[in-house]
Amino acid sequence: MKILVTGGAGFIGSNLTRKLLESGEKVVAIDNFDHNYSPKVKKKNIQAFLENKNYSFYQEDILNEKKLEEIFKKEKPDKVCHLAAKVGVRNSVLEPKVYGRVNIEGTINLLTLAKNFRVANFIFSSSSSVYGNSHKVPFSEDDKTDSPISPYAATKKADEILLWTYHSIYKLNCIILRFFTPYGPSGRPDQAPFLFTDAIFKGKPIKKFGDGTSKRDYTYIDDLVAGIISALDKKLNFEIINLGHNEPVSLNHFIKVIEDSLGKKALVENYPMQPGDVDITFADIAKAKKLLGYNPKTTIEKGMENYISWYLKNWKLYK
Repeated sequence: MKILVTGGAGFIGSNLTRKLLESGEKVVAIDNFDHNYSPKVKKKNIQAFLENKNYSFYQEDILNEKKLEEIFKKEKPDKVCHLAAKVGVRNSVLEPKVYGRVNIEGTINLLTLAKNFRVANFIFSSSSSVYGNSHKVPFSEDDKTDSPISPYAATKKADEILLWTYHSIYKLNCIILRFFTPYGPSGRPDQAPFLFTDAIFKGKPIKKFGDGTSKRDYTYIDDLVAGIISALDKKLNFEIINLGHNEPVSLNHFIKVIEDSLGKKALVENYPMQPGDVDITFADIAKAKKLLGYNPKTTIEKGMENYISWYLKNWKLYK
């Protein structure tokens, strides 16, 4: 099988690529090295793959429909895993137009090409943010998701509706995976695991938004990738499936885990909750277990231990 992975040089895309190549799959990766964070990080993510005969990489933007079509014509992928997006809740509040264009128009480009080239399976990375500030926990795939509280979340919800539309009209097999706070080695430097670890390690203050009781359902990257690969192997017509750990972690505990692992105390600066932030994310993963055999095992303590071990070897890359 030949699998096209958009956002293939990013955190999730590169970890997925590594696992697919290890299992003998062919991977066609697309990434535009967006400057959301340093392109040198993403280039390092894919460096080990470049000599692999089963790997092809294209530096391209998903908004460039003509170039995307050329790639589909040349590579003829059997499946698509669409991970590319403008990411980050807070930045989306500042740049809603950019998020709307990339996340919605880019997804339409890929759905159209997947339909035209008769792709067997289209996997889409959605987000727990579509649930908004729901007070019903855990979040189930059947819950209403019509009250997103950030432009980023709104674009992901719009994309989910687009996938349903393409499935309904063209019978395109689509699986929407709602990711819950992925973290782990090579994680994005704009997210809390890196920002907090980096600051505590260097003796700099961290910014704590809210009173520390907000909770996130942190999902370790290896567990998440196992769920994605299982979805790639399934033909389910159309499904929406949560991929989380099912054990939300408070911000205060998350900080303590990092302190314990580094052997250093955090210098904390307190700030109010930010626009777009939610109080809790908490995945109901019963459907993922049933349909995908999904079984996340990595605790936040073990996951952050692995992450910090990686960080201590790589932090200079992010200077």
